[in-house]
Amino acid sequence: MSHIHEECGVFGIFAPEKQDVASTVYYALFALQHRGQDSAGIVVNDDGVFNTYKDAGLVSDVFTARHLAKLGEGNMALGHVRYAGSGKGGRENAQPIVVNHMKGRMALAHNGCLVNSYELRTELENEGSIFHTTTDSEVISYIITKERVRSKSIESAVLSAMDKLRGAYSLLVMSPSKMIAVRDPHGFRPLCYGTREDGSFVVASESCALDSIGAKTVREIEPGEMLVFTKNGVISDRSHCGREKYLCVFEHIYNARPDSVIEGHSVHEARKQAGRFLAEQFKIDADIVVGVPDSGLDAAFGYAQASGIPYGIGFIKNKYIGRTFIAPGQKAREDLVRIKLNVLKSAIEGKRVVLVDDSIVRGTTCGRIVKLLRDAGAKEVHMLSSAPPFLNPCYYGTDIASRDNLIACHHTVPEIAKIIGADSVGYLDLGKVAYLTGEGTGFCTACFDGCYPTEIPTVSSKQGHERWERPISENPKFQKND
Repeated sequence: MSHIHEECGVFGIFAPEKQDVASTVYYALFALQHRGQDSAGIVVNDDGVFNTYKDAGLVSDVFTARHLAKLGEGNMALGHVRYAGSGKGGRENAQPIVVNHMKGRMALAHNGCLVNSYELRTELENEGSIFHTTTDSEVISYIITKERVRSKSIESAVLSAMDKLRGAYSLLVMSPSKMIAVRDPHGFRPLCYGTREDGSFVVASESCALDSIGAKTVREIEPGEMLVFTKNGVISDRSHCGREKYLCVFEHIYNARPDSVIEGHSVHEARKQAGRFLAEQFKIDADIVVGVPDSGLDAAFGYAQASGIPYGIGFIKNKYIGRTFIAPGQKAREDLVRIKLNVLKSAIEGKRVVLVDDSIVRGTTCGRIVKLLRDAGAKEVHMLSSAPPFLNPCYYGTDIASRDNLIACHHTVPEIAKIIGADSVGYLDLGKVAYLTGEGTGFCTACFDGCYPTEIPTVSSKQGHERWERPISENPKFQKND
Protein backbone atom coordinates (compact mmCIF):
# COMPACT_ATOMS: atom_id res chain seq x y z
CA MET A 1 0.00 0.00 0.00
CA SER A 2 3.02 2.35 -0.15
CA HIS A 3 1.87 3.14 -3.66
CA ILE A 4 -0.97 2.32 -5.98
CA HIS A 5 -0.26 -0.76 -8.06
CA GLU A 6 -1.02 -1.17 -11.73
CA GLU A 7 -3.62 -3.24 -13.47
CA CYS A 8 -3.11 -6.43 -15.45
CA GLY A 9 -2.34 -6.25 -19.16
CA VAL A 10 -3.80 -8.42 -21.93
CA PHE A 11 -2.77 -8.92 -25.56
CA GLY A 12 -4.03 -11.11 -28.39
CA ILE A 13 -3.24 -11.73 -32.05
CA PHE A 14 -5.24 -13.40 -34.83
CA ALA A 15 -3.06 -13.95 -37.92
CA PRO A 16 -4.22 -14.99 -41.41
CA GLU A 17 -1.72 -17.84 -41.46
CA LYS A 18 0.74 -19.63 -39.21
CA GLN A 19 3.64 -17.53 -37.97
CA ASP A 20 5.76 -16.86 -34.91
CA VAL A 21 2.92 -15.32 -32.93
CA ALA A 22 4.64 -16.13 -29.62
CA SER A 23 7.42 -13.64 -30.31
CA THR A 24 4.88 -10.98 -31.26
CA VAL A 25 3.05 -11.47 -27.97
CA TYR A 26 6.36 -11.45 -26.11
CA TYR A 27 7.29 -8.01 -27.48
CA ALA A 28 3.81 -6.66 -26.77
CA LEU A 29 3.94 -7.89 -23.17
CA PHE A 30 7.17 -5.94 -22.71
CA ALA A 31 5.22 -2.81 -23.62
CA LEU A 32 2.55 -3.76 -21.06
CA GLN A 33 4.98 -4.73 -18.30
CA HIS A 34 4.09 -1.62 -16.29
CA ARG A 35 0.58 -3.04 -15.78
CA GLY A 36 1.74 -6.12 -13.89
CA GLN A 37 5.00 -7.58 -12.62
CA ASP A 38 3.84 -10.62 -10.62
CA SER A 39 3.56 -13.09 -13.48
CA ALA A 40 3.42 -13.45 -17.25
CA GLY A 41 2.06 -16.02 -19.67
CA ILE A 42 1.47 -16.86 -23.34
CA VAL A 43 -0.76 -19.47 -24.98
CA VAL A 44 -0.37 -20.25 -28.71
CA ASN A 45 -3.11 -21.86 -30.81
CA ASP A 46 -1.59 -24.28 -33.33
CA ASP A 47 -4.49 -25.80 -35.29
CA GLY A 48 -6.51 -26.28 -32.13
CA VAL A 49 -3.58 -27.42 -29.99
CA PHE A 50 -2.95 -24.91 -27.18
CA ASN A 51 0.70 -24.60 -26.20
CA THR A 52 1.09 -22.68 -22.95
CA TYR A 53 3.86 -21.33 -20.76
CA LYS A 54 3.44 -19.05 -17.75
CA ASP A 55 5.27 -18.37 -14.52
CA ALA A 56 5.82 -15.83 -11.76
CA GLY A 57 8.10 -12.90 -12.55
CA LEU A 58 8.77 -10.26 -15.16
CA VAL A 59 8.38 -11.00 -18.87
CA SER A 60 12.15 -11.10 -19.33
CA ASP A 61 12.50 -13.55 -16.42
CA VAL A 62 9.65 -15.85 -17.42
CA PHE A 63 10.45 -16.28 -21.12
CA THR A 64 13.71 -17.37 -22.70
CA ALA A 65 14.40 -18.12 -26.36
CA ARG A 66 13.91 -21.80 -25.52
CA HIS A 67 10.47 -21.17 -24.00
CA LEU A 68 9.33 -19.16 -27.03
CA ALA A 69 10.62 -21.83 -29.42
CA LYS A 70 8.70 -24.54 -27.55
CA LEU A 71 5.49 -22.55 -27.87
CA GLY A 72 5.88 -22.96 -31.62
CA GLU A 73 4.06 -21.26 -34.45
CA GLY A 74 0.34 -20.69 -34.75
CA ASN A 75 -2.25 -18.31 -36.11
CA MET A 76 -3.56 -17.13 -32.73
CA ALA A 77 -2.08 -16.35 -29.33
CA LEU A 78 -2.98 -14.63 -26.06
CA GLY A 79 -0.63 -13.01 -23.56
CA HIS A 80 -1.03 -11.66 -20.05
CA VAL A 81 0.96 -9.78 -17.43
CA ARG A 82 -0.51 -9.83 -13.95
CA TYR A 83 -0.56 -7.76 -10.85
CA ALA A 84 -2.14 -9.70 -7.97
CA GLY A 85 -5.16 -7.48 -7.34
CA SER A 86 -7.83 -10.08 -6.63
CA GLY A 87 -6.22 -13.33 -5.52
CA LYS A 88 -2.66 -13.91 -4.39
CA GLY A 89 0.37 -13.82 -6.66
CA GLY A 90 2.45 -16.75 -7.86
CA ARG A 91 2.57 -19.19 -10.73
CA GLU A 92 -0.74 -20.86 -9.86
CA ASN A 93 -2.60 -17.61 -10.56
CA ALA A 94 -0.69 -16.69 -13.71
CA GLN A 95 -2.70 -16.27 -16.91
CA PRO A 96 -3.89 -16.99 -19.58
CA ILE A 97 -6.19 -19.68 -18.21
CA VAL A 98 -6.70 -22.73 -20.45
CA VAL A 99 -9.86 -24.83 -20.10
CA ASN A 100 -10.66 -28.18 -21.73
CA HIS A 101 -14.37 -28.97 -21.97
CA MET A 102 -16.67 -31.37 -23.79
CA LYS A 103 -16.93 -29.07 -26.83
CA GLY A 104 -13.24 -28.28 -27.14
CA ARG A 105 -10.78 -25.86 -25.62
CA MET A 106 -10.77 -22.27 -24.51
CA ALA A 107 -8.11 -19.82 -23.29
CA LEU A 108 -8.86 -16.63 -21.39
CA ALA A 109 -6.94 -13.51 -20.33
CA HIS A 110 -8.62 -11.00 -18.03
CA ASN A 111 -8.02 -7.49 -16.75
CA GLY A 112 -10.31 -6.16 -14.03
CA CYS A 113 -12.22 -7.25 -10.93
CA LEU A 114 -15.76 -8.59 -10.48
CA VAL A 115 -18.00 -7.33 -7.72
CA ASN A 116 -20.06 -10.53 -7.65
CA SER A 117 -17.18 -12.98 -7.74
CA TYR A 118 -18.02 -14.45 -4.34
CA GLU A 119 -21.61 -15.21 -5.27
CA LEU A 120 -20.66 -16.70 -8.64
CA ARG A 121 -17.90 -18.82 -7.19
CA THR A 122 -20.11 -20.09 -4.37
CA GLU A 123 -22.79 -21.05 -6.88
CA LEU A 124 -20.26 -22.88 -9.04
CA GLU A 125 -18.74 -24.71 -6.07
CA ASN A 126 -22.19 -25.83 -4.94
CA GLU A 127 -22.64 -27.32 -8.41
CA GLY A 128 -19.40 -29.26 -8.10
CA SER A 129 -16.84 -26.96 -9.74
CA ILE A 130 -13.30 -27.29 -8.41
CA PHE A 131 -11.10 -24.18 -8.47
CA HIS A 132 -7.35 -24.25 -8.90
CA THR A 133 -6.69 -20.52 -8.49
CA THR A 134 -7.90 -17.69 -6.26
CA THR A 135 -8.74 -15.32 -9.12
CA ASP A 136 -11.88 -13.75 -10.53
CA SER A 137 -10.57 -14.80 -13.92
CA GLU A 138 -11.13 -18.49 -13.21
CA VAL A 139 -14.68 -17.70 -12.14
CA ILE A 140 -15.23 -16.03 -15.52
CA SER A 141 -13.72 -19.01 -17.36
CA TYR A 142 -16.11 -21.38 -15.56
CA ILE A 143 -19.13 -19.19 -16.35
CA ILE A 144 -18.22 -19.04 -20.05
CA THR A 145 -17.51 -22.78 -20.17
CA LYS A 146 -20.83 -23.55 -18.51
CA GLU A 147 -22.63 -21.43 -21.12
CA ARG A 148 -20.57 -22.93 -23.94
CA VAL A 149 -21.75 -26.44 -23.18
CA ARG A 150 -25.32 -25.41 -23.96
CA SER A 151 -24.61 -22.81 -26.67
CA LYS A 152 -24.06 -23.18 -30.39
CA SER A 153 -20.91 -21.04 -30.44
CA ILE A 154 -18.25 -19.57 -28.21
CA GLU A 155 -19.47 -16.05 -28.94
CA SER A 156 -22.99 -16.95 -27.80
CA ALA A 157 -21.51 -18.37 -24.60
CA VAL A 158 -19.56 -15.17 -23.95
CA LEU A 159 -22.65 -13.01 -24.48
CA SER A 160 -24.64 -15.17 -22.06
CA ALA A 161 -21.83 -14.96 -19.52
CA MET A 162 -21.85 -11.18 -19.73
CA ASP A 163 -25.40 -11.22 -18.37
CA LYS A 164 -24.05 -12.76 -15.16
CA LEU A 165 -20.80 -10.82 -14.70
CA ARG A 166 -20.81 -7.60 -12.67
CA GLY A 167 -17.88 -5.23 -12.37
CA ALA A 168 -14.76 -4.61 -14.42
CA TYR A 169 -13.58 -6.97 -17.13
CA SER A 170 -11.65 -6.52 -20.32
CA LEU A 171 -11.39 -10.04 -21.72
CA LEU A 172 -9.66 -11.93 -24.47
CA VAL A 173 -11.07 -15.38 -25.19
CA MET A 174 -9.61 -17.86 -27.67
CA SER A 175 -11.22 -20.99 -29.11
CA PRO A 176 -9.64 -23.30 -31.69
CA SER A 177 -10.96 -21.09 -34.52
CA LYS A 178 -11.84 -17.67 -33.06
CA MET A 179 -10.47 -14.88 -30.91
CA ILE A 180 -12.95 -12.77 -28.96
CA ALA A 181 -12.41 -9.41 -27.27
CA VAL A 182 -14.94 -8.16 -24.72
CA ARG A 183 -15.22 -5.04 -22.58
CA ASP A 184 -17.64 -4.73 -19.67
CA PRO A 185 -20.72 -2.52 -20.22
CA HIS A 186 -19.29 0.35 -18.14
CA GLY A 187 -15.84 0.20 -19.74
CA PHE A 188 -13.90 0.36 -16.48
CA ARG A 189 -10.68 -0.91 -18.10
CA PRO A 190 -9.31 0.04 -21.54
CA LEU A 191 -9.14 -2.30 -24.52
CA CYS A 192 -8.27 -1.43 -28.12
CA TYR A 193 -7.58 -3.25 -31.36
CA GLY A 194 -5.54 -2.71 -34.48
CA THR A 195 -4.15 -4.31 -37.62
CA ARG A 196 -0.75 -5.21 -39.05
CA GLU A 197 0.42 -5.08 -42.64
CA ASP A 198 0.22 -8.87 -42.94
CA GLY A 199 -3.52 -8.76 -42.19
CA SER A 200 -3.25 -9.79 -38.54
CA PHE A 201 -5.66 -8.41 -35.98
CA VAL A 202 -4.23 -7.46 -32.59
CA VAL A 203 -5.96 -6.49 -29.34
CA ALA A 204 -4.31 -4.90 -26.29
CA SER A 205 -5.01 -3.17 -23.01
CA GLU A 206 -3.15 -0.11 -24.30
CA SER A 207 -2.22 1.32 -27.68
CA CYS A 208 1.48 1.42 -26.72
CA ALA A 209 1.53 -2.38 -27.08
CA LEU A 210 0.17 -2.08 -30.63
CA ASP A 211 2.82 0.53 -31.43
CA SER A 212 5.57 -1.76 -30.13
CA ILE A 213 4.82 -4.42 -32.76
CA GLY A 214 4.25 -2.03 -35.65
CA ALA A 215 0.46 -2.31 -35.64
CA LYS A 216 -1.94 0.47 -36.56
CA THR A 217 -4.58 1.23 -33.95
CA VAL A 218 -8.09 1.04 -35.39
CA ARG A 219 -10.13 2.08 -32.36
CA GLU A 220 -11.05 1.44 -28.75
CA ILE A 221 -13.47 -1.42 -28.15
CA GLU A 222 -16.70 0.14 -26.90
CA PRO A 223 -18.00 -0.53 -23.37
CA GLY A 224 -20.23 -3.61 -23.63
CA GLU A 225 -18.99 -4.48 -27.11
CA MET A 226 -17.83 -7.92 -28.22
CA LEU A 227 -15.55 -8.32 -31.24
CA VAL A 228 -15.16 -11.74 -32.85
CA PHE A 229 -12.07 -12.28 -35.02
CA THR A 230 -12.18 -15.10 -37.55
CA LYS A 231 -10.56 -15.95 -40.88
CA ASN A 232 -13.46 -14.06 -42.50
CA GLY A 233 -12.81 -10.79 -40.65
CA VAL A 234 -14.26 -8.99 -37.64
CA ILE A 235 -17.81 -9.10 -36.33
CA SER A 236 -19.06 -6.63 -33.73
CA ASP A 237 -21.89 -7.31 -31.28
CA ARG A 238 -23.18 -4.28 -29.36
CA SER A 239 -26.12 -5.93 -27.62
CA HIS A 240 -24.62 -5.08 -24.20
CA CYS A 241 -23.74 -1.49 -25.07
CA GLY A 242 -25.62 1.61 -24.02
CA ARG A 243 -24.90 1.93 -20.31
CA GLU A 244 -23.19 4.96 -18.83
CA LYS A 245 -19.41 4.88 -19.30
CA TYR A 246 -17.15 4.75 -16.24
CA LEU A 247 -13.54 4.43 -17.36
CA CYS A 248 -11.25 4.29 -14.31
CA VAL A 249 -9.76 7.79 -14.11
CA PHE A 250 -6.59 6.33 -12.64
CA GLU A 251 -5.77 4.92 -16.07
CA HIS A 252 -5.00 8.49 -17.12
CA ILE A 253 -3.45 9.53 -13.81
CA TYR A 254 -1.18 6.55 -13.24
CA ASN A 255 -1.93 3.09 -14.68
CA ALA A 256 -1.36 3.64 -18.39
CA ARG A 257 1.89 4.46 -20.12
CA PRO A 258 2.14 8.13 -21.14
CA ASP A 259 2.57 7.24 -24.82
CA SER A 260 -0.76 5.40 -24.88
CA VAL A 261 -3.98 6.84 -26.26
CA ILE A 262 -7.16 5.79 -24.46
CA GLU A 263 -10.52 6.45 -26.11
CA GLY A 264 -8.94 9.06 -28.33
CA HIS A 265 -7.17 10.94 -25.54
CA SER A 266 -3.43 11.10 -24.96
CA VAL A 267 -2.42 9.92 -21.49
CA HIS A 268 0.55 12.30 -21.63
CA GLU A 269 -1.69 15.28 -22.33
CA ALA A 270 -4.17 14.29 -19.59
CA ARG A 271 -1.37 14.25 -17.04
CA LYS A 272 -0.07 17.59 -18.22
CA GLN A 273 -3.59 18.95 -17.84
CA ALA A 274 -3.65 17.70 -14.25
CA GLY A 275 -0.46 19.67 -13.65
CA ARG A 276 -1.98 22.79 -15.17
CA PHE A 277 -5.01 22.43 -12.90
CA LEU A 278 -2.69 22.13 -9.91
CA ALA A 279 -0.97 25.36 -10.96
CA GLU A 280 -4.34 27.12 -10.95
CA GLN A 281 -5.12 25.79 -7.49
CA PHE A 282 -1.74 26.23 -5.81
CA LYS A 283 0.29 29.35 -6.59
CA ILE A 284 3.56 28.52 -4.89
CA ASP A 285 6.62 30.76 -4.75
CA ALA A 286 9.32 28.27 -5.76
CA ASP A 287 12.50 27.91 -7.80
CA ILE A 288 12.00 24.55 -9.52
CA VAL A 289 9.31 22.00 -10.33
CA VAL A 290 10.27 18.32 -10.29
CA GLY A 291 8.25 15.18 -10.82
CA VAL A 292 8.57 11.77 -9.20
CA PRO A 293 9.49 9.24 -11.92
CA ASP A 294 7.70 8.09 -13.87
CA SER A 295 4.03 9.00 -13.63
CA GLY A 296 4.62 12.31 -11.88
CA LEU A 297 6.82 13.73 -14.63
CA ASP A 298 4.10 14.79 -17.08
CA ALA A 299 2.01 16.49 -14.40
CA ALA A 300 5.13 18.30 -13.14
CA PHE A 301 5.80 19.53 -16.66
CA GLY A 302 2.21 20.79 -16.94
CA TYR A 303 2.53 22.61 -13.63
CA ALA A 304 5.77 24.25 -14.76
CA GLN A 305 4.21 25.35 -18.05
CA ALA A 306 1.24 26.97 -16.35
CA SER A 307 3.07 28.48 -13.39
CA GLY A 308 6.17 29.76 -15.17
CA ILE A 309 8.42 28.08 -12.60
CA PRO A 310 11.31 26.24 -14.33
CA TYR A 311 10.91 22.50 -14.81
CA GLY A 312 13.90 20.43 -13.78
CA ILE A 313 15.11 16.87 -13.45
CA GLY A 314 15.26 16.21 -9.73
CA PHE A 315 15.64 12.44 -9.62
CA ILE A 316 17.59 9.78 -11.45
CA LYS A 317 15.75 6.47 -11.47
CA ASN A 318 17.46 3.09 -11.42
CA LYS A 319 15.80 1.47 -14.44
CA TYR A 320 17.03 -2.02 -13.56
CA ILE A 321 14.99 -2.47 -10.39
CA GLY A 322 11.39 -3.57 -10.76
CA ARG A 323 8.71 -4.20 -8.17
CA THR A 324 10.00 -7.75 -7.72
CA PHE A 325 13.23 -6.47 -6.14
CA ILE A 326 13.75 -8.22 -2.79
CA ALA A 327 15.00 -6.05 0.06
CA PRO A 328 16.37 -8.27 2.87
CA GLY A 329 15.63 -6.94 6.33
CA GLN A 330 13.48 -4.09 7.61
CA LYS A 331 16.23 -1.45 7.33
CA ALA A 332 16.81 -2.34 3.69
CA ARG A 333 13.11 -2.17 2.95
CA GLU A 334 12.91 1.26 4.51
CA ASP A 335 15.83 2.49 2.40
CA LEU A 336 14.56 0.92 -0.83
CA VAL A 337 13.54 4.30 -2.20
CA ARG A 338 17.22 5.32 -2.11
CA ILE A 339 18.07 2.37 -4.31
CA LYS A 340 15.36 3.20 -6.83
CA LEU A 341 15.75 7.00 -6.82
CA ASN A 342 18.73 9.27 -6.40
CA VAL A 343 18.49 13.06 -6.16
CA LEU A 344 20.33 15.26 -8.63
CA LYS A 345 21.83 17.40 -5.91
CA SER A 346 23.11 20.19 -8.18
CA ALA A 347 19.53 20.86 -9.33
CA ILE A 348 18.00 20.78 -5.84
CA GLU A 349 20.48 22.26 -3.37
CA GLY A 350 19.33 25.58 -1.94
CA LYS A 351 16.11 25.54 -4.01
CA ARG A 352 12.44 25.86 -3.09
CA VAL A 353 10.99 22.77 -4.72
CA VAL A 354 7.51 21.96 -6.00
CA LEU A 355 7.37 18.15 -5.95
CA VAL A 356 4.64 16.53 -8.09
CA ASP A 357 3.58 12.89 -7.84
CA ASP A 358 0.55 11.01 -9.16
CA SER A 359 -0.93 10.31 -5.71
CA ILE A 360 -0.46 10.19 -1.97
CA VAL A 361 -1.69 6.85 -0.65
CA ARG A 362 -0.29 5.85 2.71
CA GLY A 363 2.33 8.60 2.82
CA THR A 364 5.29 6.33 3.50
CA THR A 365 6.95 6.61 0.11
CA CYS A 366 6.16 10.33 -0.16
CA GLY A 367 7.84 10.91 3.18
CA ARG A 368 11.00 9.14 2.08
CA ILE A 369 11.11 11.07 -1.19
CA VAL A 370 10.67 14.38 0.62
CA LYS A 371 13.51 13.38 2.96
CA LEU A 372 15.74 12.68 -0.04
CA LEU A 373 15.18 16.23 -1.23
CA ARG A 374 15.83 17.64 2.25
CA ASP A 375 19.04 15.64 2.53
CA ALA A 376 20.11 17.02 -0.86
CA GLY A 377 19.77 20.58 0.48
CA ALA A 378 16.28 21.61 -0.63
CA LYS A 379 15.25 24.80 1.18
CA GLU A 380 11.52 24.08 0.89
CA VAL A 381 9.51 21.12 -0.41
CA HIS A 382 5.87 21.57 -1.48
CA MET A 383 4.22 18.25 -2.32
CA LEU A 384 1.41 18.18 -4.91
CA SER A 385 -0.68 15.19 -5.95
CA SER A 386 -2.16 15.00 -9.44
CA ALA A 387 -5.01 12.95 -7.95
CA PRO A 388 -7.56 13.93 -5.28
CA PRO A 389 -7.28 12.30 -1.83
CA PHE A 390 -7.98 8.55 -1.78
CA LEU A 391 -10.84 8.02 0.66
CA ASN A 392 -12.52 4.78 -0.42
CA PRO A 393 -11.71 1.21 -1.48
CA CYS A 394 -11.75 0.24 -5.15
CA TYR A 395 -13.70 -2.84 -6.21
CA TYR A 396 -12.79 -2.72 -9.90
CA GLY A 397 -9.12 -3.70 -9.77
CA THR A 398 -7.01 -0.80 -8.46
CA ASP A 399 -5.11 -1.87 -5.37
CA ILE A 400 -7.03 -0.02 -2.65
CA ALA A 401 -8.59 -2.76 -0.53
CA SER A 402 -9.81 -0.74 2.46
CA ARG A 403 -9.70 2.69 4.09
CA ASP A 404 -7.41 1.51 6.88
CA ASN A 405 -4.13 2.49 5.26
CA LEU A 406 -5.28 5.58 3.39
CA ILE A 407 -3.60 8.56 5.02
CA ALA A 408 -6.25 11.04 3.85
CA CYS A 409 -8.93 9.09 5.74
CA HIS A 410 -7.28 9.73 9.08
CA HIS A 411 -5.45 13.06 8.80
CA THR A 412 -6.06 16.62 7.64
CA VAL A 413 -3.95 18.12 4.85
CA PRO A 414 -1.75 20.10 7.31
CA GLU A 415 -1.26 16.91 9.34
CA ILE A 416 -0.26 15.00 6.21
CA ALA A 417 2.29 17.70 5.36
CA LYS A 418 3.78 17.35 8.82
CA ILE A 419 3.82 13.54 8.64
CA ILE A 420 5.67 13.42 5.31
CA GLY A 421 7.94 16.35 6.18
CA ALA A 422 6.74 18.76 3.49
CA ASP A 423 6.22 22.50 3.86
CA SER A 424 2.81 22.11 2.27
CA VAL A 425 0.65 19.48 0.57
CA GLY A 426 -1.95 19.95 -2.15
CA TYR A 427 -4.34 17.61 -3.97
CA LEU A 428 -6.01 17.96 -7.34
CA ASP A 429 -9.55 19.27 -6.87
CA LEU A 430 -12.12 16.52 -7.37
CA GLY A 431 -14.15 18.78 -9.64
CA LYS A 432 -11.25 18.97 -12.08
CA VAL A 433 -10.87 15.22 -12.52
CA ALA A 434 -13.70 14.90 -15.04
CA TYR A 435 -11.98 17.45 -17.29
CA LEU A 436 -8.55 15.85 -17.58
CA THR A 437 -9.44 14.89 -21.15
CA GLY A 438 -11.61 17.95 -21.74
CA GLU A 439 -14.92 16.08 -21.89
CA GLY A 440 -16.28 16.43 -18.39
CA THR A 441 -17.90 12.97 -18.19
CA GLY A 442 -17.24 9.26 -18.34
CA PHE A 443 -14.88 8.53 -15.43
CA CYS A 444 -15.24 6.33 -12.37
CA THR A 445 -14.06 8.36 -9.37
CA ALA A 446 -15.40 6.10 -6.60
CA CYS A 447 -12.01 5.83 -4.88
CA PHE A 448 -12.17 9.61 -4.37
CA ASP A 449 -15.86 10.30 -3.76
CA GLY A 450 -17.41 6.94 -2.82
CA CYS A 451 -19.93 7.07 -5.68
CA TYR A 452 -19.82 3.52 -7.03
CA PRO A 453 -21.36 2.91 -10.48
CA THR A 454 -22.36 -0.67 -9.58
CA GLU A 455 -23.33 -2.71 -6.57
CA ILE A 456 -20.28 -3.59 -4.48
CA PRO A 457 -19.37 -6.74 -2.50
CA THR A 458 -21.43 -7.39 0.62
CA VAL A 459 -19.47 -10.30 2.09
CA SER A 460 -16.04 -10.83 3.60
CA SER A 461 -13.23 -12.61 1.80
CA LYS A 462 -13.36 -16.34 1.27
CA GLN A 463 -10.20 -18.42 0.78
CA GLY A 464 -8.38 -15.37 -0.53
CA HIS A 465 -10.22 -15.17 -3.86
CA GLU A 466 -11.61 -11.75 -2.97
CA ARG A 467 -9.69 -9.06 -1.19
CA TRP A 468 -12.37 -6.95 0.48
CA GLU A 469 -12.26 -7.31 4.23
CA ARG A 470 -15.64 -6.44 5.73
CA PRO A 471 -19.36 -6.16 4.87
CA ILE A 472 -20.41 -3.13 2.88
CA SER A 473 -23.82 -1.73 1.98
CA GLU A 474 -25.48 -3.48 -0.96
CA ASN A 475 -26.47 -0.43 -2.95
CA PRO A 476 -24.00 2.39 -2.31
CA LYS A 477 -24.35 4.08 -5.66
CA PHE A 478 -23.91 7.79 -5.26
CA GLN A 479 -23.58 7.42 -1.49
CA LYS A 480 -20.50 8.19 0.56
CA ASN A 481 -18.64 5.21 1.98
CA ASP A 482 -18.61 6.27 5.64
